[in-house]
Parts: sequence; structure tokens; C-alpha cells
Amino acid sequence: MKQFLTDFSKLIKFRLTFLVVFSASVTFLIGSQVEIAGVVPGIDWTKWLILIAGGFLVTSAANCFNEVIEVDLDKLMTRTKDRPMPAGHMTTGQGLVSGLVMGMLGTWLLGKLNIETGLLSVFSIFLYAFAYTPLKRKSPIAVFVGAIPGALPPLIGYVAAHGKIDEIAVILFLVQFVWQFPHFWSIAWVLDDDYKKAGFRLLPTTKRDKTSAFITFLSTLILIPVSLLPTFYGFGGYYIAGVSLVAGLIFAWLAFKMWVNMDLASARKVMFCSFFYLPLVQVILFFDFIAK
Repeated sequence: MKQFLTDFSKLIKFRLTFLVVFSASVTFLIGSQVEIAGVVPGIDWTKWLILIAGGFLVTSAANCFNEVIEVDLDKLMTRTKDRPMPAGHMTTGQGLVSGLVMGMLGTWLLGKLNIETGLLSVFSIFLYAFAYTPLKRKSPIAVFVGAIPGALPPLIGYVAAHGKIDEIAVILFLVQFVWQFPHFWSIAWVLDDDYKKAGFRLLPTTKRDKTSAFITFLSTLILIPVSLLPTFYGFGGYYIAGVSLVAGLIFAWLAFKMWVNMDLASARKVMFCSFFYLPLVQVILFFDFIAK
């Protein structure tokens, strides 16, 4: 049983899936507080649980398809060779069936919330598994393509509650979209040696150099004004502006140090900062939003 749980956790990339579901669940709560025809609907906790279950299944399915496609490449990399399929604990057929079952069930659950949420979830699966995944070995443009499904969870969560895409939904998407770049590139910097074994080309110049480090730093600078959009458009207050500004400056400072030092230790600090930045900003935005 312990081995099964370990394998399942690796199959669905549990930590990544948790972060995705967390992002969608917070923006669902935000969407629940937005007026519709002059009425604030409030939080429907049953729908919130459906979103969490459906989002978990859909994200897990996308990760399954990714691992089925890359099973031979995963065998080459230290960080992935112990995943259930490359390790021989599961066949690709079993992985594919698992992905199909979770994908269909998750899409059905999200579709029960509204058709837009279901369609966005299907789009996310296909873009991640069948566009981003094969591009990883071809061009650094894969990071841009991968940032789209990576930024869809807050959009999906918001639409699940509010029922339509408006300027709030677009801003929530943009914040997570821009955040993806320093997040992806810092990980790619840390894992570049391992990625090269599989032929992945994810750094801006495909290698650890000053230009890649500078572009990573630049992306953190772009994130600062983007993160202030909620306050600029009036659905965020001074708390989220302050937190976004301070967190953004810390993020940018660490990326600047990475550019100056050009070492793994600095890149790891940027990477770990990215893990904390997004959930912090989203949670503060929710509390700031309901306090207005």
C-alpha cells in the first residue's frame, strides 16, 4: 500500500497538483464575492469541493499524459527515473488509462459547475500534454506555451464561481502567467544538467549564461506592475498592493543576485521564493477583496 501511494503521488506530481488546485480554489472564493446583477452570490461550499475534486483529477490527468509521452526521457534524468512508469512499477498502458479516467471524471465534475469551466479544463489538458510537452525538446518557446495552461487554474476557479470571464479573471490569469517565467526559468537553471540528459531546452538561451539570468531577472521586474493591477482596477486594496510590492521586490532582488552571481545557490533561492510568492499573493488578495 505504501508503495502504491508513493507511486501515485509521483504519477500525478502531487506537490504541483496541490499548488494548482490551491490556486483555483482561492480564486473561486474571490469569484464568489463578485456581484452578479447587483447581488453577491456568496460561497457555495459544495461547488468549492467539486472544483477541488475536479481540478485535482484534471491536473493529475494532464501530468499522467505528460509522463506517458516522456517515459523514455524520464529514464534518463535523476529526478524522474524513479517515477512509476520509468521505474517499471506501472506500464504506459496503465498510465494512459489512469489519465483518461481521471481526465474524463474531472472534466465531468468541472462541467457540472458550468460549461465554460469544463471547456477551460479540457483546453488546459491538451495544451499542457500535447503542446508544451513535445516543445520542451525543441525550443525555449515551450516555457511561453507552458505558461498558458500553468496560468489557467485561477481563471478556471474564478469562472467556476462567477460564470464568465471579466477583467478580474483576466488579471488573475495575467499575474500567474507572468509569475510562471521566473518560476520556470529558476527551476530550469537549477536542473539544467539533468534536463540536458533528456534534451530539454527550457532556459531562454538554452544554457546557463548571463543572458538567461538577465531575462529571468527582467521577468521578476515585469511581475511587479502586473501584481499591482488588482489595486489599479479597484478590486484589490492597499494590503495586496503592499504585499505584492514587497514580495515582488524580494523576488526581483534574488533574481538580480542570480544574474550577478551566476550560481546554483542563487537560482535555488529564486526557485523557493517563487513557491511562496504565488500562494501568499493570492491569499492576501482574497482577504483584501472581501474586506473592501
